[in-house]
Amino acid sequence: MRIFLPTLLICLVTSIAVFAQEKPAAPSPANPFSAFNKDAYSHIKGIILHSAEKMPEENYSFKPTDTVRNYGQILGHIADAQYIFCAKVLDEKNPGKKIEETTTSKAGLIAALKESFAYCDKAYDGMTDASGAQTTMLMGSDTSKLDVLTVNLLHTMEHYGNLVTYMRMKNIVPPTSEPGFMPQSNQPPPKK
Repeated sequence: MRIFLPTLLICLVTSIAVFAQEKPAAPSPANPFSAFNKDAYSHIKGIILHSAEKMPEENYSFKPTDTVRNYGQILGHIADAQYIFCAKVLDEKNPGKKIEETTTSKAGLIAALKESFAYCDKAYDGMTDASGAQTTMLMGSDTSKLDVLTVNLLHTMEHYGNLVTYMRMKNIVPPTSEPGFMPQSNQPPPKK
């Protein structure tokens, strides 16, 4: 636990720095925290959906070792987790779709991801800084609703790291490494 929390904080700060560099638009002065969170979510949603689309279907069952999830299971796990986190924020019962356990096809997993993102869109779209300060129980602790949405972002990016590794092992360039992902000013200078 001592290593987990500092690592989680580093990941969050790094993610924030990347998002701040990519999109200089200022959040709404009335709701700066929830506006930033929503913007980060929108960005991550695009990354995950693009990752799902880039991997050929024959590689959805790929996993580097028997002790880890395969590519498709990671996508299903992301979708399942989104329902858990966003249901907490929406004060709804988790729909409990068990996507990781029941869906294996590329088309089915992409559709399930889109559905889970549509469900979470309601949570992010309805969030304000004031409503984000309300608490809910998450993993046995009172947690602000805005923090629950941040945990959703962190969890999704954690598993994007898994997807990146799998894509690299299959010689596929991950979305965040594609040319044009970062604004031109953040690209290293051309070699002479």
